[in-house]
Amino acid sequence: SEDLVPSLEAGVAPDREEEEASKKKKKPKGLANMFSVFTKGKKKKGQLGSAEPEGEPESRPGLDGPLPTVEELKAALERGRLEAARPLLALERELQAAAAGGAGEEELVRRQSKVEALYALLRDQVLGVLRRPLEAAPERLGQALAVVAEQEREDRRAAAAAAAPGTSALAATRPRRWLQLWRRCVAEAAEERMGRRPAAGAEGRSEAENVFLHMGRTMKEDLEAVVERLKPLFPAEFGVVATYAQSYHEHFAAHLAAMAQFELCERDTYMLLVWVQNLYPNDVINSPKLVGELQGVGLGSLLPPKQIRLLEATFLSNEAANVKELMARALELESQRWAQDVAPQRLDGHCHSELAIDIIQIISQAQAKAESITPDLGTQIKQVLLAELAALLRSYQRTFDEFLERCKKLRNYRANVMANINNCLSFRTSMEQKWQVPQDPLSLLLGPLSELKHRGFDILLQNLLTDLKPLFKKFTQTCWATPTETLEKIIATVGGRLPEFLELQDCFREELMEVIHLHLVKEYIICLSKRCLVLKTAEQQQHLARHILANADVIQHFCTQNGSPATWLHPALPTLAEIIRLQDPSAIKIEVATYATCYPDFSKGHLSAILAIKGNLSTSEVRSIRSILDVNTGVQEPSRSLFSLIKPRATESWAWQVWNRRQNWKGKKQRNSSLGPGKGLLGPHGTLGAQPASETTSRLPHGPCWLPRELRP
Repeated sequence: SEDLVPSLEAGVAPDREEEEASKKKKKPKGLANMFSVFTKGKKKKGQLGSAEPEGEPESRPGLDGPLPTVEELKAALERGRLEAARPLLALERELQAAAAGGAGEEELVRRQSKVEALYALLRDQVLGVLRRPLEAAPERLGQALAVVAEQEREDRRAAAAAAAPGTSALAATRPRRWLQLWRRCVAEAAEERMGRRPAAGAEGRSEAENVFLHMGRTMKEDLEAVVERLKPLFPAEFGVVATYAQSYHEHFAAHLAAMAQFELCERDTYMLLVWVQNLYPNDVINSPKLVGELQGVGLGSLLPPKQIRLLEATFLSNEAANVKELMARALELESQRWAQDVAPQRLDGHCHSELAIDIIQIISQAQAKAESITPDLGTQIKQVLLAELAALLRSYQRTFDEFLERCKKLRNYRANVMANINNCLSFRTSMEQKWQVPQDPLSLLLGPLSELKHRGFDILLQNLLTDLKPLFKKFTQTCWATPTETLEKIIATVGGRLPEFLELQDCFREELMEVIHLHLVKEYIICLSKRCLVLKTAEQQQHLARHILANADVIQHFCTQNGSPATWLHPALPTLAEIIRLQDPSAIKIEVATYATCYPDFSKGHLSAILAIKGNLSTSEVRSIRSILDVNTGVQEPSRSLFSLIKPRATESWAWQVWNRRQNWKGKKQRNSSLGPGKGLLGPHGTLGAQPASETTSRLPHGPCWLPRELRP
């Protein structure tokens, strides 16, 4: 709704034609004396008669000459002369004195009926002025207020006299309660002002919205006029600001209560709440010109708390349903574009989708709508909206998975995959910064997005991993002179594919590079573990360690240069090289313990595969080194996986296969030595009988042919 602008409708200038005409008429003789009495003690302009002390009035208040006749008073009152109020009061007191003096009952009744008729005329004149105080001249308004104040004092005097013992032949006519009649007039005026048909509002507003805007604006403008123009003229005992405020408030509240009894549409429910909880208390009651005047009035809320809670619950339910429907529609439209092979937009060189923006806008609008009612309701709806968002993200993930399976042959398949990965950044940024979701709920909320991102990475990397697979296989099976060239081919292959990922956001391109970095390190460790290599001398082991370090440096330099943030992978290969290089079992233990701290998923099976390379370790030493992994270091499950991606069973079975072959070899050698040279299974040079050395080495899987000549056994 529009802001309530503090402006008062221009009041109609008082019509003084009748008053001017009456001045031209000749005053009755009796009234001349009466008016002269009033002018003698007249206050200065701006001072009201109600400011006089309330002391005990005389029987003929302020009158020195003879009282005017009933006919003269009637004529004066009909002309609107409020100065006739005091002579009329004096006439009423004379009547009371006559009753106390034992006058005849019939005469008293006749005289009292005339006095009451005159009071009816005076009351109509006074209330007529007070009904539209802004249209009356200040002097005339002051006269009317003085009459009411005087009548209130007379009511109190009459009440005190009635408490005294004795009876009266006069009918009881007091208290007249003219102050209460004035308050009733104010209520009628408020109802008339608030109930007027509003002018045509702006296009798009409902009828109810126009009515509420009219009532709120009318109340604010009228109360500001009361504060500025009436409060200086009204006596304090009238409580003019409070009286008007209560009357307008009661009418406003009655209208809202009647409306709340019906089944409201979503728009009217919101409109009702925003007026009750926000616009009315903040823009009307606490507006700059009214806040100081209405603090002590205690107007309260337009609706009872129970009714407000019911409306808020309805509002939250409506908003949840709307948000769910709008988000589902946005996702459906987006998925249709994928299936129709529509190319995504490009924004700053990146594939871009509007889905995240649409969803965030839907959520933000609902949040802002609730906050426009109260901040507390904004807090309540936040949880509702996050629940709906979590459901939407799960649906988004399922829809994306279906797209990945069904639309692989589309021309813009990979571009749309990158656009959806880029969506994750907008979702994550909004939830972290704008909604400030705590970390644990955020992780759960972002779970579907994380799965979506990883599935997208898998699709984008399929071609690259397919190209790398034969190269790593070749890395395992070829001679040692070749691995350096093979690693160079691997690096070149990865570098050739990297431009395909330039349309990802920078942060996701770095994450993708980390995935590639992890793959290279993982596959290198697998190759190292699968090579059936047993090195019996320290020199051989140190030579292998240098090769591993050189390869590790190449991988690390390439990946870091291309944006990989995976510093946690840096010690993976160098530490394995150090374990192979070291000869002291105690030093190896320390290195293994440190390594297990960095990589908690490093198991005994993985360790056995590495130790199998060190052919100069005894079985007891191997067992002692393996036992270091039994020590609980207090490290929890790894947040990042490396060795859990490498199956330890295959490496462990191979490692023990090597150890068993080694032990069998030693046993056979000992038995042959007891038979003498040239006998048994071993030939004269320590080789297997009649078999050539090449057949001996081929017993190990793949054979050691990939070693450089100086390292071959």
